[in-house]
Formats: sequence, structure tokens, C-alpha cells
Amino acid sequence: MDNLPQDIPVEPFSPFDFATANIMRYRKQRSVNLGSCCPRFVHENWITPSVFECASGDKVSELDIASGQNARAILENHWNSFISESDLYYLSSIGINTIRLPIGYWSLPGFCKDTPFSDFADVYHNSWSFIVHAINMAAKFRMGVLVDLHGAPGSQNGQPHSGISDKHVGLFKTSENMEKTLAILTFLTQQLCNVTNVVGIQILNEPQNNPALVDFCELRVFHSEGNVIAFVIDTRAVSAMRQVSSAAEAFPIYVHDGFNLEEFSDFIAGRTDFIVQDHHSYFVFTPQDESKPASQHTKEIETSMSASLATASVHQRGNLVVDEWSCALTPQSLSNEPDEAVARQNFCTTQMEVYSTTTAGWSFWTYKKEGCDSDPAWCFTTAVGTSLPSDFFVYGQSSNSRRSISNPVDTSIEPSTRTTPSRDLPANTSLPFFRQRLAVIHSRRTNRDIGDTKAEQQSSTRGYLDGALTARLFYEFDASKLGFTGQYVEDTIRGLGPDVIAPSTEAYYHTGFMRGLSDGEAQFS
Repeated sequence: MDNLPQDIPVEPFSPFDFATANIMRYRKQRSVNLGSCCPRFVHENWITPSVFECASGDKVSELDIASGQNARAILENHWNSFISESDLYYLSSIGINTIRLPIGYWSLPGFCKDTPFSDFADVYHNSWSFIVHAINMAAKFRMGVLVDLHGAPGSQNGQPHSGISDKHVGLFKTSENMEKTLAILTFLTQQLCNVTNVVGIQILNEPQNNPALVDFCELRVFHSEGNVIAFVIDTRAVSAMRQVSSAAEAFPIYVHDGFNLEEFSDFIAGRTDFIVQDHHSYFVFTPQDESKPASQHTKEIETSMSASLATASVHQRGNLVVDEWSCALTPQSLSNEPDEAVARQNFCTTQMEVYSTTTAGWSFWTYKKEGCDSDPAWCFTTAVGTSLPSDFFVYGQSSNSRRSISNPVDTSIEPSTRTTPSRDLPANTSLPFFRQRLAVIHSRRTNRDIGDTKAEQQSSTRGYLDGALTARLFYEFDASKLGFTGQYVEDTIRGLGPDVIAPSTEAYYHTGFMRGLSDGEAQFS
């Protein structure tokens, strides 16, 4: 631990592959969080207590570690060993296609100045190198990476997982903190919007929702029972990120909803760009959660929660994910269940099924932790095969699922004329046969009104073929499915332009696309 290199070079990213990036960004996500893992730079004592042994103060936050003894040596050894390529191979081999990577501002070059981490900047001298290395490791297994700003200057929520121990929420109280946060988000966009397997950047994790946020917010407020509620989604932040380059204009930006699913949905619905709402779902942190039986939690997830998620998702064209959830229940919730293991399994699998069917993806918290073998509530590796299924493939396992990103499917041709390899497909599905069969299905199933124009028919047919071939494309890439469907269709219509999809016929294209997508996916089920 005493012979650490002073400088670890930052690896280059592979050349950007636009078509492969599109699949990774739009596909349905089955994900895990790298909580307190390499190179998760926002540690929590309950996940990795060994990292806190030499910490100072309350020993609960990243700042306590940084200000403790041998901090740099402890952290770099942890980053270098806790997660390896074998972990990512394992995840890809069971159908996990994305990781959510929480980072703190202190992990980025040059951003410790004039913050509580100023005196400890050297501790994070090589941290950006570890972040880039993790992204490149994931790329080898066609895994997307969502980079999440988990800790912002001043703290967005006062919690230890934002890097501090004093519970102070200071992000929105000074212009310096706000401007530094905007600079950080701009830096991340500059560095990552042209990285093939980076599927997006999350602006902030779990920001505190209160009127003090108005100055940082987009100056558009929501009203609830007479109280002004402002969310930490800032037109300045989104605009600053979008203005980085032409590539950044279409880059996915994720925003947490401050645990207010319904009201925040209006913000997403009112935009046309690729912005995704992240909603977190836990059942252990309130007195009501603590006393409620596990079976009742499960029932409410199946009914009221499922309905709320579905309504929000439809309202905002499907741009919704649940990027933190777990199998955790309180002892009291489990105490009156006849079989605790079965109760936890029902609770956990029901969550996964509901999030899979009502949203564009989910991310389990967390992949692994110290003492993992005895913690099926929070540890994904222990939950797999017990509280959760043994794999997470949507079509069943495919050999393509572990193919390197350096050998992608040819996706360079637009959907209606794209040709792709036929391996791993059912018999007799060569591309001409596939298109002819689907065209026949479409003509037989579509009952057109007498008043439909030729332009409407053309948009409908074009949409159907594009939908069917999109299903095939996503299947061939890694046996996945399209996830952000509404956004994908809208972006495709804009990309094709009015010469292909005549104005006022967009709804015909959309309806045709959804039919084609459904029929195309049925070919591989």
C-alpha cells in the first residue's frame, strides 16, 4: 500500500460508434448500481466498513475517509480490487446490460478547489483514471454506463452519501456551488457524450425538494396543495449540457424526481429531447414501511404502485426508470409472514416484474458489499437465484450477449434497409423473407378507413417495417428489446424528416411502428 504510482494514465476511449451507442442508449435497461464499489467514489459505511477504519470524525462520509489516515492508499487499493472484469463478465453473462456509476465531484480533476475537499485533492489524484477504466471495462462486455453525480458541491441533500457528515444542504444556497455544479455537468458531458457505451449522465442523485431550489431550477414551478415545489432540474443545467456539442443535443440526461413521481412527470412530458426521470423505490425508511407486512407491500406494488408508474410512463412517452431499489424489508415487516424467505422472494420479484413492465428499466442497489453472503436484502449477488431469478434475459440467453463492443453488429444502415447477420435467429429468417413476411402480416392486419390517403398508408407501412426491423436489430445486438420506445419513435420521425413522413401522418407512422415492433419481437420469443 505504500508503493502506489503517483500518476495513473487516463486510458483513451474507443472510437465512437453512433449506431451501437443508439442501441445501448434506447434499449430496455437491466442494471445494477456500483455502490461503494470501484470506482464508486461516494462511500457509505454500511456497504464497505473496512474503508472507514482509518477515517476521521464520524466515519460516515467520503470526507471522513479523505481526511483520515492513509486515505489515498486505502482508496486506490479499494478502487483497484473491489470490482474487476470478472464481475462485469458475470453480470453480462446473466443478462445485466447496464451499470449505474455514482461519483462525487471530488473525483473529477480540478473540482476540489474551494470546497471541503480542498486540502485532500491529492487523495483523488488518480480517480478520473479509475472512472475511465471502469467505463472501458464495461464496454468490453457491451454494458452501458449511466454516470450519476451522486455528490455535488455543497451537497444536494445533506446525506452522507453526498460526501458530507454535517447534514448541511448547501448546493442551492450559494451561486458558487451552483456554478461549480454546472461546470461539473458540462465537463462530464464534454468527456462522455461521445463515448459509445455511456448511456447518459444523471444531473443529481436524490436532491432535497424544497422552495430553496427555485434559483437553481428552471424557474417553472409546480404547485401542490398551495405549496410551491421546485425540482432540481435546471434549464440552465440542461441547456449548458446540450450546448457542449452537436452530439450532446441528443445525449440522454437523467434527472431524479425528488421522490415525487406524479408532479415531476409533467416536466418530462413537456420536453421533446431525451430526458429521463429516475424514481427510487424503497420500503424500509419510514415508520409506516417498518410496520407494514411484507405481503401488503407486495400487494401495493402490484396494484397502486404499478398503476402510478404506468400512468407516469405513458404521460412522458416512456422516459422513466427505477434506478434504485432493493429486496430490503424490515424485521417487523417479515415477522408475521409464514415463510420469510418466500415473502422476500415475492416482494423482490414483484418489484422487478412491475418495474420491467411499466418503465424503460431498473437498477438494483447494490451489486455487492462487504458481508454480501448474509445480506440478500441489499446484495445483488446473493439475491440472484434466491430472491431474484437466476438470469435476466428478455428472450433467453444468447451468445451475442457477451460479444465485445469492438465487434458490433452492422447497424450503420437506416432501419428500413438495414441488413444484419442472421446468427442466433430462428430458422428461415433471412432478411428478405423476414421483411416479406412482416409486410404480408401488416397488410392483412391493418384495416384502413376509406378516407386514408396514400401518404397516411405510406407512413403506416414505413412505421411497421421500421418497428419490426428495430426489434430484430435489438435482438441481434445482445438479445435485448427497445426500451425508450416513445422517444425512439419521435427521434426517428424527426430524423426521417417530412419528405419521408408527411406532415400530419406522424400518428400513422407511430401506430405502424408499434405494431411492427410487437410482431417483430414475437418472432424471437
